[in-house]
Amino acid sequence: MLMNKIESKLIDSPPRRLLQRYEANLLIKLGGRTPGARTAELGCGPGYGTKLILDAFGAARVEAVDLDPKMLAKARRRLQRHGEAAHLTRGSATDLASAFAAIDGGKDASYDAVFEFAIIHHIPDWRAALAEVARVLQPGGKFFFDEVTATALARPTYRVLFDHPTEDRFTAGEFLAELPRHGLDIGDNWRTRIGGDYLLGVASRI
Repeated sequence: MLMNKIESKLIDSPPRRLLQRYEANLLIKLGGRTPGARTAELGCGPGYGTKLILDAFGAARVEAVDLDPKMLAKARRRLQRHGEAAHLTRGSATDLASAFAAIDGGKDASYDAVFEFAIIHHIPDWRAALAEVARVLQPGGKFFFDEVTATALARPTYRVLFDHPTEDRFTAGEFLAELPRHGLDIGDNWRTRIGGDYLLGVASRI
């Protein structure tokens, strides 16, 4: 589902960009960089995460989707200097084949890594999003994720300010338990923050 106006402004603010740099550094500690990789991103928003994938993680290319055309316009402006290394398109994280149909026919097992920066908790069928991540990852490919859990979403601030799916929210434990059901091995490469409100990790495609 689309973010409301408050959250849309927040994710393109200096504090969020600072936090995202911190999260990217933690993900690098958990799973390493991705130099020269072909990558996908679920929900690129205003493009700052996409920029980090290219600059901090060292990917050669990012193919990113987002549902919000306004966010895609912001992302394209932010990533203009990256040229063809950043391919942005409107589409759903649960149907990457349709979104990337013009790129290799949306084939399975195309990517060395898939990234998502706090997007899957916005998706009502979050399990389908994880299945899609696994479908497009090459064997041994990495899934870098940074998530907001049901614990955080139940807090008054989240309930009042933001819009999220109200059914089938996941805790950190439920998200981690779902990964191996889709052939994604997490091992010990994960961390929670603020009492389980936030979950970061790197899983590998078996």
